[in-house]
Amino acid sequence: MDRPNRWTESDRRFMASALRLARRGLTRVEPNPAVGAVLVQSDGPIGQGWHRQFGKSHAEIEAIEDARRLGNDLHGSTLYVTLEPCCHWGKTGPCTEAILREGIARVVVAAADPFDRVGGKGIKQLQDGGVSVEVGLLEAEARALNAWWYKFYETGRPWVIGKWAQTLDGKFACANGHSQWISSPASRKVVHALRWSVRAIVTGSGTVASDDPELTVRLAKVSPAGPPLRVVLDSRARIGCDSRLVATSREVPVLVMTGPQVDPQREDALRAGGCEVWRVGADEDGLDLDEVVGELGRRGAGRVLVEAGATLMSGFLRRGLLDELVVFVSSALAMDPEARQLSGLSPETVDQFEREYALQSVRRVGDDVMLVLWRR
Repeated sequence: MDRPNRWTESDRRFMASALRLARRGLTRVEPNPAVGAVLVQSDGPIGQGWHRQFGKSHAEIEAIEDARRLGNDLHGSTLYVTLEPCCHWGKTGPCTEAILREGIARVVVAAADPFDRVGGKGIKQLQDGGVSVEVGLLEAEARALNAWWYKFYETGRPWVIGKWAQTLDGKFACANGHSQWISSPASRKVVHALRWSVRAIVTGSGTVASDDPELTVRLAKVSPAGPPLRVVLDSRARIGCDSRLVATSREVPVLVMTGPQVDPQREDALRAGGCEVWRVGADEDGLDLDEVVGELGRRGAGRVLVEAGATLMSGFLRRGLLDELVVFVSSALAMDPEARQLSGLSPETVDQFEREYALQSVRRVGDDVMLVLWRR
């Protein structure tokens, strides 16, 4: 927690700079957290860095290497970093060892790391090595930056993002269910970057039947973490084995979540096509979505993207399972009373929605407007 009497205005300024650097890594470093770091000597910055991409150097190492390139002496310096330095081997080596090796005297950490392989161990290792460590400067801002990371490692449940495109009059799709290309090409590019950053993409059998999506990441650069798991919620296992999802399931994994009353022969057909089939419980509206989310967390998916039609998206909203909403509003009008839209939300649910979600950003993307809301 931020303690105003402990830190100087310079401390706050340098940590704010580290947070700005960390934001540059968003949608590039997942499934790692976004982290920024600033090295300071005699109240002046001597190096800076941020975690640029999953599998690449962490922010602390980037800052150290930047200071070296500039010919600066790191001995006795202060490091401001937005997340507790790691102390274990993963894709890269322990940052704590590099900090000790360089003779950095003081480390100011915005927030401790909830990941159990770090979880205070990095701070202790630095303190045992004679480094002065202070924790909690701009902590709220640092936790908000990596809200999904904290939720996942503190609760075991993923950060769930609901993404949809709608017409100006709030329609998801035409009466026949067709919903492709409501959004502009620029918006679709943003969606692929969002897919790049998650570990699972969830859709429903209705979307598969009407749009036959692949749900792949079509960007020039492939995530080093690999493609996200594609998940279809299909209580009766009715999706066609000739669908593009099933046809590509041996190249990019597909998990079909079915209900307890599914026909075993349908399950066998999907498995033969290359899909994994997993049964979950059911409720009055279909599959138990809370169990779906819990199972994806158990499988290690810290960030989950729901790309589904109005019915399934309404179900996630009614149950309060969406942590973030990404909505693309096009300039088109459906003007069709039979067109699909969010439904089943009672006046009480609407009031609750207004209390629970806060608008984070609004920006123009091509011919669309992109809204981002987070659960408060």
